[in-house]
Amino acid sequence: MKLGFGKRRGVALMMMAAGLAAGAAAQTSIAITEPSVPLLPAKFGEWTKAGSGGETPSYSLVTVNKDALEECGPQRSQVVEYTRGGRNAHRDVHIEAIQFGDRTGAYSAFTLVERPGMTVGTELGSSDAVGDGAVLFAVGSSVVLANFGGTATAGDIASLRALAEGIPKIAGNRGVAPLLPTLAPAQGLVEGSVRYALGPVSYAAEGGVLPVNSLGWDKEAEAVTALYDDARGKETLTLLLYPTPTIAESITKAIQDEVAQMGAEPGANFGTAKVRREGPLVLLASGSFSGDEAQRMVENIHLKEMAFNQDVKPPFHVMAAQTFSLLTNIGILSGVLMAAAVLLGLFLGVGRATFRVLRGKPAASEPEFLSLHLAPQNKPAQFHRSDSNEGS
Repeated sequence: MKLGFGKRRGVALMMMAAGLAAGAAAQTSIAITEPSVPLLPAKFGEWTKAGSGGETPSYSLVTVNKDALEECGPQRSQVVEYTRGGRNAHRDVHIEAIQFGDRTGAYSAFTLVERPGMTVGTELGSSDAVGDGAVLFAVGSSVVLANFGGTATAGDIASLRALAEGIPKIAGNRGVAPLLPTLAPAQGLVEGSVRYALGPVSYAAEGGVLPVNSLGWDKEAEAVTALYDDARGKETLTLLLYPTPTIAESITKAIQDEVAQMGAEPGANFGTAKVRREGPLVLLASGSFSGDEAQRMVENIHLKEMAFNQDVKPPFHVMAAQTFSLLTNIGILSGVLMAAAVLLGLFLGVGRATFRVLRGKPAASEPEFLSLHLAPQNKPAQFHRSDSNEGS
């Protein structure tokens, strides 16, 4: 059974070879298609594939808001039934997986699928959530949902590590984790309440408190909604990130007008709401916090706190490929410079010869050498041995 998303197209890799000749360069390109790797393996650990479909459980990627999921950029999907037996009690698991265009889309889909009350961690991938006999986790640009049809034991969860390690990985810019969710303060944060949206449909589906039409989604906006519940009361924190501060400033004014109107409504929780902008970041705290506490929350969040996750470091083979590419480019540049030097020498030599011919001289001239004429001028003295004895 498929989840209704198109097959991933093969990735085209362009390989270029340049040849240098006197005054000309030739270039060719070859397109190579990467073979498609199955999203879910036929076997992992003690689990073996039993089929490609089955009864859809109540908690499924199929039942998620399709339009909201489309905003995350799905590329392909797969559903597989696995079984495990042997010494352990017979066990089945229904696994669904969707691969997205990048890690940002995968995390947005993860927060869309995640249910309130699930235990959140990072045991299986960059993010995971466990609850109601299901295990949801994100690895690279893929989201995986495993339904055990009952309580998921610690052994069941541990057995999924082999699956997480076998999920196709990504690198480069597509493997960079979203930074906006890292800004949500930890104090009072309700576990599993962070929602990350890339469009108006997913923002509304994830419980956004602001009118979606006033947030400028056509300007590549990103949004995080997080819930807080502690002694200060209950509060909803909204974080919005835009490409430039100018866009963020115009959106801030629109949000302030919306908050003023919503705060005037009876029973609204926007009476003490606070809005603040910092560069391209817009913050809104709304709920039952006092005005001072809401202001303190938005004042203590700063854009400089955004940092890359440690697990997005490129793997060794990617670093090796980048090094090889760098050395190749250096070699090509050296060849071009050498060829340019040869051509320059030929040009200057031919130009000098032409200039001499135009002046009526031979194209080539014999080299002239200076000499100090230090050759001996006089013959060396010769000494003859006398055969007579001295004094005779």
